[in-house]
Amino acid sequence: MRNDRAERMSEDDDHRSQPSDLDFTTNKARNCSPVASGSGSGVTEEFQPTYLDEVLDNVLENVLDFLTSRRDRNAASLVCKSWYRKEAHTRSELFIGNCYAVSPDRVTARFTKVRSLVLKGKPRFADFGLMPPGWGAHFNPWVMPLARAYRPLLEKVHLKRMSVTDDDLEMLAESFPGFKELVLVCCDGFGTSGLSVFVRKCRQLRVLDLVESEVSDDEVDWISCFPEGESCLESLIFDCVECPINFEALERLVSNSPSLKKLGLNRHVSIGQLYRLLLIRGPQLAHLGTGSFSLSELAPHGDQEQEPDYASVFSACKSLVFLSGFREIIPDYLPAIYPVCANLTSLNFSYANIDAEQLRPVIRNCHNVQVFWALDSICDEGLQAVAATCRELRELRVFPIDAREDGEGSVSEVGLQAISEGCPKLQSILFFCQEMTNAAVIAMSRNCPDLVVFRLCIMGRHRPDHVTGEPMDEGFGAIVMNCKKLTRLATSGLLTDKAFHYIGRYGKLVRTLSFAFAGNTDSGLKYVLEGCPQLQKLEIRDSPFGDAALHSGLHQYYNMRFLWMSSCRLTHEGCRQVAQALPRLVVEAIGSPNKENMEMDDPVDTLYMYRSLQGQRNDVPEFVTIL
Repeated sequence: MRNDRAERMSEDDDHRSQPSDLDFTTNKARNCSPVASGSGSGVTEEFQPTYLDEVLDNVLENVLDFLTSRRDRNAASLVCKSWYRKEAHTRSELFIGNCYAVSPDRVTARFTKVRSLVLKGKPRFADFGLMPPGWGAHFNPWVMPLARAYRPLLEKVHLKRMSVTDDDLEMLAESFPGFKELVLVCCDGFGTSGLSVFVRKCRQLRVLDLVESEVSDDEVDWISCFPEGESCLESLIFDCVECPINFEALERLVSNSPSLKKLGLNRHVSIGQLYRLLLIRGPQLAHLGTGSFSLSELAPHGDQEQEPDYASVFSACKSLVFLSGFREIIPDYLPAIYPVCANLTSLNFSYANIDAEQLRPVIRNCHNVQVFWALDSICDEGLQAVAATCRELRELRVFPIDAREDGEGSVSEVGLQAISEGCPKLQSILFFCQEMTNAAVIAMSRNCPDLVVFRLCIMGRHRPDHVTGEPMDEGFGAIVMNCKKLTRLATSGLLTDKAFHYIGRYGKLVRTLSFAFAGNTDSGLKYVLEGCPQLQKLEIRDSPFGDAALHSGLHQYYNMRFLWMSSCRLTHEGCRQVAQALPRLVVEAIGSPNKENMEMDDPVDTLYMYRSLQGQRNDVPEFVTIL
């Protein structure tokens, strides 16, 4: 979710700023002489530089076609106005990290040949219920401009935390007959009715991935709406769809999709139905979400019917490297996946309530796993089993079954230290626990120096090192000191300003920082804002930072994608002063009680600030005040 060009910002990238695309003269106008004189060859001096510029433009356009990295393309656009124009003319993939950072019309005016769009909406804290319903991030204002500008070019749309309606999906399908790829991550507002229209009209659809999105049940059989005959589908993921599906239609669709490589099933698909799908496409699948991994309630019991040999059908899945699902798992069926464990590079048990004893026979064969997600039900013993086997592990996420602050944690510093000792190549970790020690965090900083992402979530508020009783300052300080590649950090536990002094002094590459219930004074936030030059996203909640801390970052906010502060000690007057000092910044006070009777010294419940080329948005709800 991202140097000092104070009045410019990137329209499509986390990393670099873009020059303004308004009111400039071209290199040709600057370089060519307005006076022509004859020559013996009969070719004017005006013609020669013009022809040369055209040749150079063609060469540049061909060179830019080879640049695929957004960062490289943004750097090229900053060379001069001619490169800026040509880069926009040749860009086919567009990334916009905040849908309110730029208007759709400005995007389509600058970039004219876009085939792929990634668009993000609400900030990450919306995932935790901290953003009131109806805040915004609607896709609808984008659909019509996209249809006007990019018909029929646009083929791919990836949306994250956006509100998407059924009408939006229908407009996409009708506007782009060659549409191939739709990915909706953490989106809402649409249902099975919209999906049915979309899949019926997109006859060249290759990818439909619905990930952690809320899909309303309109009692429409959307799976059966895919066109008859051979399908172009390469990826179909709908594990977040909570309503039952027509399995016969799904089986027919899978059978008609010879290019299918990724399949993610929801909890209404039983292990028996999974068996039938794997018989059809198992050998070619690289990515599989298993569905429930349990018997259907309608399935026969006892000796009425012999169960299939599930292990044999998994044995045929020679291409499988990513395995997830297990949404209503019966652990007795876990031996069925043993045959594929050796080839797996990613194993996701984040919905599987299994213990260490049930995990061990699976994980002992997963020597190539680089990504592992699980619930804390596997306990420290399960993490020790992972550490003993998965020497190639790059990413670990451990989620809580019980996310209450006073819940009983099943993992601790014992499991964390085991992972740090057994998995030296670890680059990313998200670890939920109820207690932790500085010693374990320091050990991880030394054993895993390649860490890029470190997110430790001690769920209880203000919890110190449970052995020494000291704040967790030294542990997080060691992370930023010893992990030189660190770009993302989430802190928790009892932290004083000393921890933020460490972050500001050593976290020179940190781009995303999240913390809650932390710090003593305004100095803590000042250390971060003055010491982390690469900071792009800053998320703060329930911390004692006030207006003085907020004002210490005035030099930084134009370079950041956003700042979120909720339940801190900000006032409307302090926030308004930031808005006046930085007019290109949109400053939103969310949850203001009564705008008419609002006083300047009233506290701000939630502050959301983000850079924008278009200024104030036009869909502000009543509970939001733009300062």
